[in-house]
Parts: sequence; structure tokens; C-alpha cells
Amino acid sequence: MTKVVITAAGRGTRLLPFTKEMPKEMMPIFSNVSTNKKIVLPLLQYVYEQLYSMNFRDYCFVVGREKRTIEDHFTPHEMYLRDLSRGYKNTMTKFYNKLENSHLVWINQNKPLGFGDAVRLTEKYVGKEDFMVHAGDVAILSKNKHPALRLLENAKKNPDAKAILLCKKVKDLKGYGVLTLSKLSDNLFTVKEVVEKPDRPKSKFGILALYYFKSDIFSSLKKIKPGKGKEFQLTDAIQNMIQEKQKVLAITLNKNEDVIDVGTVESYKTAQEITFRKA
Repeated sequence: MTKVVITAAGRGTRLLPFTKEMPKEMMPIFSNVSTNKKIVLPLLQYVYEQLYSMNFRDYCFVVGREKRTIEDHFTPHEMYLRDLSRGYKNTMTKFYNKLENSHLVWINQNKPLGFGDAVRLTEKYVGKEDFMVHAGDVAILSKNKHPALRLLENAKKNPDAKAILLCKKVKDLKGYGVLTLSKLSDNLFTVKEVVEKPDRPKSKFGILALYYFKSDIFSSLKKIKPGKGKEFQLTDAIQNMIQEKQKVLAITLNKNEDVIDVGTVESYKTAQEITFRKA
């Protein structure tokens, strides 16, 4: 069973003052998960339930010290269920049953040292196994085979690949890590270079926050220094792998798939519009 690292330690400063006490990963979106009507649930729960539906059962959440709210939400509370009406009680019971059928590990990122540092902290949890990384403030809506499953499929077909990334063509690459690619087949590329938020992007392909890694990534994470924003960037570790001649591949987002991102006010507005329309 492939382990999943879900990062939820970002400070969410672009969504202040809401995120002073409430993690951005707990921003509400619309969904019809586990029910036949629209409900409101935290984005992080949506990400977890998506992954659960794909038979992932082993999770490590990386959270900040101030994000106790997340752990509380993902802890079954039987007393809370007693006072709920039947419909909401059923919805919450289904969620709690999933949690009880999962293995959840919690790791604190005590200092906001970046995405790369958050992943590095999970080395003991991951061990020598292959694993997925999914940012907790992003979700992908897919009617067909979800990109997470496509990443695993390509990993099986390319056992020598040390990392497989998900990307899409983006008009405005501000805020993205950017890939330089060489096409192998219809939807499979070799990654030649990856640069975090470049001033002059060499391509239109931006990285999305869903990754497949072999445990070799931890060796590269230990070699990098703080980069953009004086943080340890996961993209810098991936570039280190490329420079060491390790195989890094990428697949692209399908045209009928939507990316839900709650990192900014503008992207959160779009996330609500898309999820309300598609729930």
C-alpha cells in the first residue's frame, strides 16, 4: 500500500485575517462526497476522502504547531454525533468510519521552513518505500482516472524513475515551479530542468502539488540550501536529482480536469465557484 504525505503546515498569510486561527487547508468548499446533495466541507477533508476512494489507507499529515484544528477534525468524536440530525449524523459517521480504517500519522513542522523541509521531516515515516506527496491546500477534480492513479501507473511502467511529477500548461506562471520537458509519448515527459518561480520561465509547464517519489528524494533534500523565499524548496531537491542523472518524469493534467487551489483570495473564489457548480 503506497503511503501518502499530505502537507498542511503553510501559514496562509495571503488569507489573513481568517487564517490567523484557522488553517487555510480547512477553508470550506462544496462537495457531494458520501451524500446525494451539496454539503460544505474543509478542502483537506475533500483531499483525504478523494485519496481514500482510490484505496490509499496510510497517511502522514505534516502540520504547523498552531494547526491543532486539523488534528481535532480528523479525530472521531462519538459524543458529537449524538446531537446531530439523522442526515448529518450519517455523513459524519461515514467520515469517521474512513478514519478508523486508515493509519494516520501526525508530524509537526515547528518552523515554517518550506515545502521541501515539510517533506524531509517524513523520512522516518516513509522509510525506504515509494510514496506520494499531496499538498493540503490543492485538490484536483477528475471525472475519469485521477492523476494520483496515473502517477502510480507510470511508476509501475517506469521502475527506474525516481520521481514523477504532475504539471499543466499555465498562462501566468507566477507562483509556479517551472519544468523544461522532453516528450517521450502522448502524456509522458522526461524532466530536463525544474526551477522554482523563475523570473524568465523557459516553458509554459507549471508543477502541480501532487508527486510520486522513491525514497531517494530524501538524500537530495538533505543536500539543498534555502532557496526562494529563504525556504527549502522541494523543486530544488528534484533539480538535484536531475543533476545527479536520476530519472525524473512528468505527466500532464487532462483538459477536463480542474485544479482547486485555496492559496489566495482569487483562487479561493474560483475554487468555490467550481466546486459549487460540479458538486
